[in-house]
Amino acid sequence: MKLTRKLVLARAKASDLESVKKLNCWGCNLTDISIFEEIPNVEVLTLSANHISSLEHISSCQHLSELYLRRNNIQSLSELRHLRSLSCLKVLWLAENPCCDTADPSTYRPTVIRNLPGLHKLDNQVVTEEELAQALKEGEELVSPPSPAPTSSTNGHTEADSENDPLNYSMEETNKIRAQLGMKLLARDKFPSLSSPREAGDTSKRKSHTLEAVLLLLKDLDVEELKIIQSVTESKLRSRSRQREKSPICS
Repeated sequence: MKLTRKLVLARAKASDLESVKKLNCWGCNLTDISIFEEIPNVEVLTLSANHISSLEHISSCQHLSELYLRRNNIQSLSELRHLRSLSCLKVLWLAENPCCDTADPSTYRPTVIRNLPGLHKLDNQVVTEEELAQALKEGEELVSPPSPAPTSSTNGHTEADSENDPLNYSMEETNKIRAQLGMKLLARDKFPSLSSPREAGDTSKRKSHTLEAVLLLLKDLDVEELKIIQSVTESKLRSRSRQREKSPICS
């Protein structure tokens, strides 16, 4: 399950993502937490009892001080490298993850503490100065997590194809139009999935996506804004009609 903007705001009782300071998503069956790239000011995260396997997106939470990750699906301690830039992180609860079960009990804590030396508490146990000093000597330096292989979508296209994805075109065109009207740009999660087949030519493809973008835009316009669209459209139609009348007719 993907953690969405709507769920975050509901759980945090916040009006926008930047104002979220504490978030409790215990037991929400989460697998995708990429939304954290848009929540830079969160300080306390409770994500225990989910299915999270990567900590990459949490690296954007530079104000994070407490992170609770018990009972997830973190396979390797190397994922902790994503947390090394979080200078405010003081509390981490990582127990009951696969990376803890497979690690040598004698090296688990020293390795975590060496790579996150700012921790005050690990797995609900205080990190003492003596333990920190020992961890810096005996803990293992973690290697970078392996880069994930490109994933294929259900239609056989990889993420590299996203540049040609109809959704991207629609989002780009819609936000371009909204910017021209002085309206707030929309985030990607505001757009429905578009399942129209890929057109053969780039020109016809872009025209199709522009039309889709306009139709999406109309849903958010009020009466005055719709009147503006109507006026511009009528003007365009008159101009195009005059151009067609002047064009020679081919026999």
